[in-house]
Amino acid sequence: MGNSSPARLFFALVAGGFFGAGLFISGMTDTAKVQGWLDVFGAWDPTLAFVMGGAMIPMALAWLFARGKTRAALGTPLPPQPGTQIDRKLVIGSVLFGIGWGLAGLCPGPSIASLSYGGAGLYVFVAAMLTGMFVAPALRRRLDKPVPAE
Repeated sequence: MGNSSPARLFFALVAGGFFGAGLFISGMTDTAKVQGWLDVFGAWDPTLAFVMGGAMIPMALAWLFARGKTRAALGTPLPPQPGTQIDRKLVIGSVLFGIGWGLAGLCPGPSIASLSYGGAGLYVFVAAMLTGMFVAPALRRRLDKPVPAE
């Protein structure tokens, strides 16, 4: 099956709908709730731990089920397993993601899910996020170039 087969598009729509609904129901689209989760030394709100646990359990089961398989349920090839190497790019990206999440109370999934009701601040956040997504590959290529020896 091709990448845009009706069955694949249907399952993508259903999965995206469930994901978006889960973000709303869990409170992940509420920036105050997310910032309360991250404020461990202040007015900490531990309820998002249940969201994390609720996401990790089915993902672990899906990971175990998919281990060793080369094709998805609809026959498309599965991507290769991600590397386990912790390098400078991973650490820098993780730090930037965490800083952005802590300052804005949003990360990519909840920000997209919130577009239907968000205000100007959300649109600025999404515009900056999309700009970063488009600039990052060029920046990565530039940083990966070897430095000429002097």
